[in-house]
Amino acid sequence: MSTVKEIEAAIGELPRNDFFELISWIKGQFEDEWDRQIEDDVKAGRLDHLAREALAEYHAGRTRPFPPDEKPCNQ
Repeated sequence: MSTVKEIEAAIGELPRNDFFELISWIKGQFEDEWDRQIEDDVKAGRLDHLAREALAEYHAGRTRPFPPDEKPCNQ
């Protein structure tokens, strides 16, 4: 396995098209990992407090539609 420094050096030598192809691949990997992390956090209940807080704000009437120019769902 290469070290990060070796990988960085190799990336620096890539032709432009290959560099952008690599960026696209890394972005996809990052997004997939982010999705897995969110799923794990939801399953473990680590986001429950945020959901409760958001629902409390909504039921208390302290929310606005998003995007702001749309009417609320309950009107």
